[in-house]
Amino acid sequence: MQTMNISTSQAPDIENDTRAFLADTFLYGRNEELHADTPLLDTVIDSHGVVELVVFLQDRFGIMVKDEEVTTDNLNSLNRIAAFVHKKINEKREN
Repeated sequence: MQTMNISTSQAPDIENDTRAFLADTFLYGRNEELHADTPLLDTVIDSHGVVELVVFLQDRFGIMVKDEEVTTDNLNSLNRIAAFVHKKINEKREN
């Protein structure tokens, strides 16, 4: 996967790219039921899926996800994932 440099105007791509990954990996390409606020954990992905999701986010967006950041607050919906990734990208830029 190619790492991306993301600006604020590209934030929707985080959601779209993650939606496509989840649909392709866990929903056999069907994303019509995967809305921005759809709960993901234990409905779309299980604990093994969380690991795959974290690897995808790190590879795709060039971020590092710490163990303590793997929480429902950060990863339980597309909205939360997009906000989390955007925050991580901004932190990376500041350092």
